[in-house]
Amino acid sequence: MLPGTRPDSCEDTADVELPHPPFRATSRRSVRLFAAFRKEQTDPDFFYGLLARDTAAQLAGYADLPGALVADVGGGPGYFTEALRAYGARTLCVDCDAGEMMARDGAVPEGAILGSALDIPLRDGSVDVCFSSNVLEHVPDPWRMAGEMLRVTRPGGVVYLSFTNWLSPWGGHETSPWHYLGGHRAARRYERRYGRRPKNVYGESLYPVSVAGALRWARSRTDAAVLAARPRYHPEWATGVVRLPGVREIVTWNLLIVLRRR
Repeated sequence: MLPGTRPDSCEDTADVELPHPPFRATSRRSVRLFAAFRKEQTDPDFFYGLLARDTAAQLAGYADLPGALVADVGGGPGYFTEALRAYGARTLCVDCDAGEMMARDGAVPEGAILGSALDIPLRDGSVDVCFSSNVLEHVPDPWRMAGEMLRVTRPGGVVYLSFTNWLSPWGGHETSPWHYLGGHRAARRYERRYGRRPKNVYGESLYPVSVAGALRWARSRTDAAVLAARPRYHPEWATGVVRLPGVREIVTWNLLIVLRRR
């Protein structure tokens, strides 16, 4: 039984407290997430904690998390692994940057593994769920990373892959919206204004990934079935935007693709 569902019983269950509320992609949820995003830099624990809990609830709609082995690729300080453990999952936090892993409280997350998303240090088919949030746009070969996520997932397992597409309003990350005039130009402008290079440097740690490219990749895979392709933060009624070429590159903001490994 998936978390958030009520037990099948003839008894009155109206007063049963659910361990986790069921995920609902409502307009109120979207407003709450976008409002919290304003605190990403000033209060990362608040923003990433909220986002991680929301994401775990969303993932629970696609995968049975209790007891599942979940790899969090590019998990950094472990916000998502912590939220997934609250759903009963066993987690592995894979990241190539030990400093990033310790950024939260000076200690690496439980189940941490130092390794690259381009060569995930896990055996073929070794995890039930492979998860990644906003990492794909930070690697020079995004489809190699995506392929690696499929490789380490067992047949029947789930891949949850989310990224910020380049032409979204936040595609340039802290250099936005000037990335619309070019990634290198946006980075130079940021450096002139703040006297330091941006954390996410175009061509070094930030790369342009499109919604169209992601959909082509997902649909071309013979080893996986697409369960969902949707704007991650938008309400349910906005899902259809991913079917609108051009418009989707700006409006989607962040694309979520969920696949089941064949």
